[in-house]
Amino acid sequence: HTPVPAGNDTYRYDQVVHVFRRYAEQAGIAIHDVVRRGRTHPDDDSEPFGVTQFALRNSRAANAVSRRHAEVAREMWHSLWPDRSVDDVPITYVTNGVHVPSWLGTPMRRLLDEHLPPDWSHQADEPATWEGLDDASDQELWAVRNEQRARLVEFVRDRSALDRLGRGDGRHLVEAAMRTFDPEVLTLGFARRVATYKRLNLLFHDPDRAVALLTGDRPVQLLISGKAHPKDDEGKKLVQNLFALKDRPGAVERVVFLEDYDLGTAARLVRGCDVWVNVPRPPLEASGTSGMKSVLNGGLQLSVLDGWWAEAYDGTNGWALSGDVDHDHGRQDHMHAMELYRLLEQEVVPAFYGRGDDGLPHAWLDRVRASMKTNAPAFSASRMLHDYEAKLYGARV
Repeated sequence: HTPVPAGNDTYRYDQVVHVFRRYAEQAGIAIHDVVRRGRTHPDDDSEPFGVTQFALRNSRAANAVSRRHAEVAREMWHSLWPDRSVDDVPITYVTNGVHVPSWLGTPMRRLLDEHLPPDWSHQADEPATWEGLDDASDQELWAVRNEQRARLVEFVRDRSALDRLGRGDGRHLVEAAMRTFDPEVLTLGFARRVATYKRLNLLFHDPDRAVALLTGDRPVQLLISGKAHPKDDEGKKLVQNLFALKDRPGAVERVVFLEDYDLGTAARLVRGCDVWVNVPRPPLEASGTSGMKSVLNGGLQLSVLDGWWAEAYDGTNGWALSGDVDHDHGRQDHMHAMELYRLLEQEVVPAFYGRGDDGLPHAWLDRVRASMKTNAPAFSASRMLHDYEAKLYGARV
């Protein structure tokens, strides 16, 4: 489960007794023994009942949802197995994967149908399946990326106008994104649940530098979508602070926040964005899956080395920020923001806009191919299911 403390629910003794007393009596189990199994320290009567502790103690096997998450989970729950070393805590991992056909854009699906083996989607977890991407020309691959970005921009122009009208924005703000959001511009996506550890604020850590990226000769446009938990006041503040930038010249034209983030909006974003940005505070990202969906559509990752990206990044298939843990959050945020700006300014933007004599960004497309060939099979749902069968359900644990 998530390493974030708020995601590991706990309950008072009297609450557990109220809910479980009848069940415990029917099962012939003392209710106090049920509560004890939900405590890290069973005999500490002041400790509440933890759902995660109870699950770990009563399961045949336990797994994290990425390699990095397993390392964090073993350390996090080491006290449940005090007689073992951290490395020997019985928590393995099966990294998450995504259902390939569900998240592919139609243009990319056509390209893959043409160049990959027949019935390729049933062998999506085999690296050899994706070798056919080498037979697709740069022109074909770039045409797909342009078409999927153009479809996203068309959606954003319509949707952002409605969202801004609904927020009561002035007419100039409503018209801004419709007028300037551009299907030819490098498009970054940041879409997920807006929790504080996801660090949406990192993108605008230095507002002047961020606006310079948005409005330069080789501009960037940014799509943001997400929801904060109703009780997450800090998450709500992150979104409110974003709207405080709307009067800055350049920001209102090149940054769009799409409300009511749902599966439909997510599908459009992962298909159309050129770069998927993910900057959680390490080591709090259990896995993440939105970036995996982006990979399938030729999107490149710009992510902290945490969750799934810590085992996916190889230096050729995207960009990475340090995943080192730093308990000084202010220092960590500043360091990561500076690294994020540097990567965008010196590597991402030049690679996207650097064109050959034929007008194609060949270095960019090389990275897209590397990303799809390495990450599409490794983070498919079929690979995930095979791992569950081999490591957990079909194994003697």
